[in-house]
Amino acid sequence: MISATPYPFTKQKKFNTTNTQVRGRFAPSPSGPLHFGSLFAALGSYLHAKSQNGLWFVRIEDIDTTRVQKQAREQILEALTAFGFVWDCDKQTESQLRISDQNCLTQTQRINRYQECFEYLEAQHLLYGCECTRKEIKALGGSYNGQCKNKQLDLQTHPVRIKQVNPLHSYTDLHFGLQEAPEGLSTEDYLIKRRDGLFSYQLAVVVDDIDQGITHVVRGSDIMPLTARQLTLYQQFGMTPPEFFHLPVISGQVGHKLSKQNHATPIDMKNPKPELVKALELLGLPITECSEIELKSCAEILDWAIKTVDFSRLPKGQEILI
Repeated sequence: MISATPYPFTKQKKFNTTNTQVRGRFAPSPSGPLHFGSLFAALGSYLHAKSQNGLWFVRIEDIDTTRVQKQAREQILEALTAFGFVWDCDKQTESQLRISDQNCLTQTQRINRYQECFEYLEAQHLLYGCECTRKEIKALGGSYNGQCKNKQLDLQTHPVRIKQVNPLHSYTDLHFGLQEAPEGLSTEDYLIKRRDGLFSYQLAVVVDDIDQGITHVVRGSDIMPLTARQLTLYQQFGMTPPEFFHLPVISGQVGHKLSKQNHATPIDMKNPKPELVKALELLGLPITECSEIELKSCAEILDWAIKTVDFSRLPKGQEILI
């Protein structure tokens, strides 16, 4: 018997499926300042949306509060502004999504929204508590095998997993083509609410993308293995997913992408043009053909890039070494 718990996406579903305008987003985590790899990802998503007369949003993904650094949010927004980015605010959904100051959706302001969606999944009997430790799962080979599925553990006092009743095993990426999902990731009943009570990235990012009507997710290829899980969650919510376009990640050496965890050097807000030009070159833009590039401001360079970008020039490898 299906529960009477209200369907959480009635209004958004109408908005999402009737929307024809490209809507992209850049969603950094405030765990530190932006580095060159972040700039590359931001540029890719920005140019993809703006070259199609679309909207581009900035979202602060601070759902994992244990990783948030003080002042990182402000540093990120200041850096984007210094590099010439201008992001949109959709007045149609602003009040509904609780958009914060500076026109950014911020995840920690949306906990009640994630709880609504959590309760809907619970009402569909798709959630269950788990008492397994990371050590126990690692001893089993690193992939959780569903041993708590029938224990009927309390969801209020245990980490919560979602049942993968109809997992997705492949999907098409707009840049890399057909992708086979790793078996362990696509079929695993993954955590949707942690032991400390925090909602998972997987739940928050899907709910946010639905609520903002995102049509195209452009992001680094390091997140590509998780895409199958997210596509399955769209199915469980009965929603049409966006298109996915994964960019190569920027690495200092093979297999070691630039990241905040690896203490990558922050981008230079005081002298942004050299790094902006370098990132555009790596995206395949013909910088050398623009004789006036040195005379242009960052905003003017971005305007030029919007008119010039051709994603068929983007490298096909999943990693770009610098």
